[in-house]
Amino acid sequence: MKLSRPVSWFLTAFGVWSLFVWTTFAKNLWKDSGGQAFVNGDHSQPTAFFWVHLLLTVTSLLLGLAIGWIGVRGLRASRRAAAPAADRG
Repeated sequence: MKLSRPVSWFLTAFGVWSLFVWTTFAKNLWKDSGGQAFVNGDHSQPTAFFWVHLLLTVTSLLLGLAIGWIGVRGLRASRRAAAPAADRG
């Protein structure tokens, strides 16, 4: 299957955006001082809220990496396809 350059750029940008957003979310989850992520605010007793959101974060990071990698591969393939056409010109 071939991806167009705009679609490849979109997938790559989505992957980068996903990494940025979910990494920031994970940092904020770890620094939670509101008492939702950890009992008594110390990091010794994570709550169910923490585990659910950690699972959500890990899953989203993995999907973002996969989608970004598909976009990068699409960009690389479109460059390889464009190179022979430029040589003929």
